[in-house]
Amino acid sequence: MGTKHTRIADDPDDPDDLLPAESVLSLEEYLEMQAAIGNRTRFEIVYRLSRTDELTPTEFESMMEIDDSTLHYHLNELRDVGLIEKRVRTERDSEGLYTYYRATILGDVILEHGVEELLRREWAFSEAYDSSEH
Repeated sequence: MGTKHTRIADDPDDPDDLLPAESVLSLEEYLEMQAAIGNRTRFEIVYRLSRTDELTPTEFESMMEIDDSTLHYHLNELRDVGLIEKRVRTERDSEGLYTYYRATILGDVILEHGVEELLRREWAFSEAYDSSEH
């Protein structure tokens, strides 16, 4: 039976063996993160957070033209899988805002080495498979 080329010589045959026994997260948790960022709205939230220190729900609503309940649903989904975190100030700032969100390290990593890497490679893919030049 043929196999695809392997990127790492020691890739296991069973996906359950991809992580070391002392892994911080389980395979299921990593897959949940991947599924969460696979949604267009959640991808945009993490993308925007990875390029700023933090944003408030009000800032998201104006940037993304998204209603409050939909935004909070997606923020909660991303928090549940550990891709973003919420910071609450004990006192409101001058604009009355006190809740802020920021990307976690895992959020930055899954974005940069997952979805964004695929998007960066799109240029190379399209050039490699462009039949109009042949």
